[in-house]
Amino acid sequence: MKRLLLLAGFGLALATIAAAARADRVKDLADVAGVRNNALIGYGLVVGLNGTGDQTTQAPFTVQSLESMLRQLGVTVPTTTSPQLKNVAAVSVHADLPPFAKVGQLIDVTVSSIGNATSLRGGSLLMSPLKGADGQTYGIAQGNVIVGGLGVSAKDGSRISINVPSAGRIPGGASVEREVKSDFAAGGDLLFNLHTPDFTTAAHTAETINKALGAPVARAMDAVTVAVKAPADTNDRVEFLSTVENIDVTPGDAPARVIVNSRTGTVVISSHVQVTPAAVAHGSLSVTITERPKVSQPNAFSKGTTEVVQNSTIDVKEGSGHMFVFQAGVNLDDIVRAVNQVGAAPGDLVAILEALKEAGALHAELVVI
Repeated sequence: MKRLLLLAGFGLALATIAAAARADRVKDLADVAGVRNNALIGYGLVVGLNGTGDQTTQAPFTVQSLESMLRQLGVTVPTTTSPQLKNVAAVSVHADLPPFAKVGQLIDVTVSSIGNATSLRGGSLLMSPLKGADGQTYGIAQGNVIVGGLGVSAKDGSRISINVPSAGRIPGGASVEREVKSDFAAGGDLLFNLHTPDFTTAAHTAETINKALGAPVARAMDAVTVAVKAPADTNDRVEFLSTVENIDVTPGDAPARVIVNSRTGTVVISSHVQVTPAAVAHGSLSVTITERPKVSQPNAFSKGTTEVVQNSTIDVKEGSGHMFVFQAGVNLDDIVRAVNQVGAAPGDLVAILEALKEAGALHAELVVI
């Protein structure tokens, strides 16, 4: 029988050791407001494929895009021709523009087929503009596509595919052509947004920053944002931010939470999980249906036919119920150990926890995945 993986005591011990060793830096707990990536997207053509490009009958926009590009280059394609391009694929191109990226810097791009191309291996992306949410062009992408997947097909229609060969990356494949304006140098307060909203962590962050700098420069605005007064000069502002983001802060304890994976039997328990006095009885019901087909032969000279007769057996077994009694202050470590001692399945623990939660005896958030 599958056993429950007891991770509570081990996890709490690691958390205690980590807390005693060091606190978290401000840069690990929060991000500076306005300092973020910006999504870019574009459309382009990948050429040089070995017969794995778009089938033009099902992806006519590939031919239209190629003809439009050739016209811009001074090449006129006769209207009477119908190109069959198996070495060209229409693709979407997207990238993340880092904060403070300057003109001329290179960023990575991802290329994905939007037609019916089977593989982009060996292809090259032609010059494609990358636009932001405002419709402005912020980068130009071009280069050889690196594909991690593999797709091979035979003439009889059989095909083997490893990973996803219809998507790839171009490291440093786009150059930045326009900078994104930032309010960082505009002066004013620096706003730190916590990754995990918590009033205690926000209060500790503001208090620790004030204590480290020796002045009341930080204040907690809510459970997410901590405002810090910063110098107006850009150089002093950067140096000040470097000092603040390396200050060690002791974050608040995470909310009491129990996460149960009923498929693998894994139970992860956070600290401060408590159970009020409760008694839970849990039993199991097993139903087994067995099919035993039998062949019925007719008597001699009866002109009958051989028939297959189904013989079904239904067996119902009710397992012995187990009574769990929990005293006040019992934690989930004791609950999991008690369930393990009676040899219960992971689903039994889930049912017990759900019953305790429904009765109001489990003082924690229960997450079942």
